[in-house]
Amino acid sequence: MEQMNMKHKELAQVVGFTSRVSEILNKKRKLTLGMVRKLSNTLKIPTEVLVQEY
Repeated sequence: MEQMNMKHKELAQVVGFTSRVSEILNKKRKLTLGMVRKLSNTLKIPTEVLVQEY
């Protein structure tokens, strides 16, 4: 997010809700398959990076 100069609001447009973005960034919620696909397609991030354990 920081590397792409994105704000929570912009990322929420891809993921769904601003609160969901906060939960994901704070590692309280994992990405769903749909989120992974949207993020990969929209932000051109390889799916392999998005599905790694953290």
